[in-house]
Amino acid sequence: MSKTKLLFDLIVYVNAKRKFTAQDIAYEFNVSLRTAHRYLSEIGEIGVPLYTEPGRNGGYRVLDNRVLPPILFNESEAFSIFFAFESLKYYHSLPFDVDIKYVSDKLYSSLPADTRKKMTQLSSVLTFWNIKRGADSPYLKKIIEAAINKQIVGIQYYSKTGIAPRKISPIGMYAYNGFWYVPAFDMEHCAIRVFRADRIQSFRRLNKHYDPNITLHDWLTSHLNEKTFSTPLYVELTGEGLRQCKSQSWLEPYIEIINEDEGYIDTKIDRNEIEYVSHYFYQLGTAAKVVKPVEMVNRICTLADEVLQHYKT
Repeated sequence: MSKTKLLFDLIVYVNAKRKFTAQDIAYEFNVSLRTAHRYLSEIGEIGVPLYTEPGRNGGYRVLDNRVLPPILFNESEAFSIFFAFESLKYYHSLPFDVDIKYVSDKLYSSLPADTRKKMTQLSSVLTFWNIKRGADSPYLKKIIEAAINKQIVGIQYYSKTGIAPRKISPIGMYAYNGFWYVPAFDMEHCAIRVFRADRIQSFRRLNKHYDPNITLHDWLTSHLNEKTFSTPLYVELTGEGLRQCKSQSWLEPYIEIINEDEGYIDTKIDRNEIEYVSHYFYQLGTAAKVVKPVEMVNRICTLADEVLQHYKT
């Protein structure tokens, strides 16, 4: 192992341990006690805030410091971090008090000239694009704090039925297709519902707590598991229908291709999603034909009739 790699690993180690002895370092990195002291001195000189505690039970401690110590990245790691930041620039609101462009520029300017040139060339042909939405989501940070603290909050939420008060306990937040979504336990309905963050009109912390007893990761995994859904969905697709549905992450796993001009979808959905799914397949016109559920077939026929009557008048 090179000395540079060892010092980098040592920085990671001491930041994770927070308190340790030189003997711990010697054992962990298979070096002598004298070498351990020398390496600790070296990372202290480059900015790692170490404090020496004298005495029999003394050793080293990493001081609490809001400024992170220098971290060395190889070229591929720098590229991946730069483009991760770049992907966030398409979101109108972020849960962090940070200027994404400033952070990206800071990373970019710290790179060697040849690496900056490669990154410029790469950024001209590669991006992680999201639809940039104009809707503001001012409560993202507060939502995350409420989820961490298992706190019940009062919100005014705008839905298709109008603005109404809700009491919820957020379990987390995720980004999808340019929007932020908040799965939360709805205290009135005693169930987890998903809220669009940009539709939250007001936010008020309540002096109450509730633990939904599920992590965001576990909820996403179970929510995407078709075994949790009960309404059968069967849709016949033309070639154009196949092309359109392949671009939808919630449909793509369930597409069965017969040939390039024919296929079908056979899965199950949540009954509460019938309205949304009906509108989606209505927009596909003759490229898709819903066979079941019957409620969806009838809803699509109603939507078509409404448009027909609209143009007749």
